[in-house]
Amino acid sequence: MVRVDGRIASVAPDWRRLPGIASAIASLPESSVREIRTERLTTGELMALGSTLTWEDFRLFGTKFQVSVWKTIFGLENRLYSYTEFASLCGNPKGVRSVAHAVGLNPVALLIPCHRIIPKESMDRVAEIRRGAESTLFRGSDLYLLDTIDVGEYAFGPALKRDLIKLELGK
Repeated sequence: MVRVDGRIASVAPDWRRLPGIASAIASLPESSVREIRTERLTTGELMALGSTLTWEDFRLFGTKFQVSVWKTIFGLENRLYSYTEFASLCGNPKGVRSVAHAVGLNPVALLIPCHRIIPKESMDRVAEIRRGAESTLFRGSDLYLLDTIDVGEYAFGPALKRDLIKLELGK
């Protein structure tokens, strides 16, 4: 994790995001940044931290549009959203691709839960599975977690995205 003046700027399994943050900081007035610090956290520590954060705990470097998308994600209810639905929540219903691109650039994956946004076709498949399961013993309670559903891409890989969805929403 990278912190800038004590606020979280990036979470990544390696240092690849650090040059981008350094570049963004280099374009700021010298007096606007006092400290840059990196720290290693376990996944458990990161998940625990995520449950305590407010929007003010972040210092994110991106365009105004990207930051507004990330802020919208941060405020989402704990459920799945399609990219189409999420673009509408961002006030850009015709800009699904631009919103999806901003989602993909989320510098603090896990903490800003972009893993909750999946392709519309997958949301349709979830609804279909739930309808079919209503007459079964399972009643659709957790069938949306089937490994046959494409949850889309994720900064740390689609397998982790699926695991996070199971962890958060499979209860």
